[in-house]
Amino acid sequence: MAVGLRRALGVGLLALSAPVWAAKKVDLDYHVRLLPQSDQAEVRLTLAKGEAVRSLDFDLGDGSHYSDFKADGQWQLTPGKRARGLWRPMGDKASLTYRVSVSHGRKSGSFDTRMTPSWALLRGDDLVPPARLDQQDGVELVSRLQFELPNGWKSVETAWPRIGKNTFRIDNPSRLFDRPTGWMLAGHLGSRRTRLGETEVTVASPQGQGMRRMDVLTLLTFVWPQVQAVYPRHPKKLLIVGANDPMWRGSLGAHESIYLNTRLPLVSESGSSALVRELAQVFGRINDEQRSDWISEGFAEYYAIELVRRAGGMSDERYQALQAKLTRDSQKVTTLRGEQISPAQLSKAVIVLQELDREIRLKTRNKRSLDDVLRGAMHLGTVSTKEFVQLAESVLGESSKVLDTALLQ
Repeated sequence: MAVGLRRALGVGLLALSAPVWAAKKVDLDYHVRLLPQSDQAEVRLTLAKGEAVRSLDFDLGDGSHYSDFKADGQWQLTPGKRARGLWRPMGDKASLTYRVSVSHGRKSGSFDTRMTPSWALLRGDDLVPPARLDQQDGVELVSRLQFELPNGWKSVETAWPRIGKNTFRIDNPSRLFDRPTGWMLAGHLGSRRTRLGETEVTVASPQGQGMRRMDVLTLLTFVWPQVQAVYPRHPKKLLIVGANDPMWRGSLGAHESIYLNTRLPLVSESGSSALVRELAQVFGRINDEQRSDWISEGFAEYYAIELVRRAGGMSDERYQALQAKLTRDSQKVTTLRGEQISPAQLSKAVIVLQELDREIRLKTRNKRSLDDVLRGAMHLGTVSTKEFVQLAESVLGESSKVLDTALLQ
């Protein structure tokens, strides 16, 4: 009888205390209406409970891409070189609506992002700018993204999990403010899908853009076992998008997604791969600080070569030819430090990482390698040159002769 009473009291106390520790979930819905006739997207943020959020302080860049703000509650726009928009929602249900320009051109005449009458290739980072969130204690925002497509447009692809027709769940555990980031593509599309390990892979492009979708999937399938062996974390979903000129003739990784101009070779004449390099960036998620761009860029280029080599896609002769090219390209480099390194510095960074890998393997009798340094850097998230040296020497077990160089000063 006493045991039963204690159990009942325990259950009662848990029931009373549950509201104290359980987060109050509040819906935050993003609605995006694409408007090709004006080369814009109309974005609406809707909070189911406006009082749950004290404020959202948006970084609008130079402010030129955003316009037509309308808000429930208070909205304060501060123009300048770094424009800001402060939204203080009020009441129960509250919305903020604005328009954003989609096509971003370059001086060369190419485009970083683009909207045409039949498709749009854009970044979620532009749709919803970064913001500082000040919310009530005990509140957890549950975010969703829904697209309203123009008449005749067939589909939309993002790197986020699909939960309905043109609707996606936005959940980033590393951020307080969940916003839809990464590459996105909508319109008349051609897509190919497969599952590699734990990751659902989609390769998509507008129809008629010359995207070699099966070639991309074949290369990914070829290197994937090596990717799994190196990187401890794998995204649930990976989106690869592509388009032809006048889109920028390059490649760029973003949140669980990669952009690849369709004219780029999947493997260059030298043997490295732009696709695998961006894959290394997406999987690694390493940020650098204090003029240490050589770390994240060097790691990406190193593994663009190494993953293809380990998979058996590069002969020893080809590898030696690539080494000779890296040496030629970097012979005049005197420092690796900088906010954004040059191609010559990148070649030198790869050579330094290769030498460091050999030093680690020799000193540890092949028990450890640069892979261990990479995983340590991934764990840190943001790495400076000083921290990189400390990390490498902790793996090595002693001071590094390779890293004792004026290149890193």
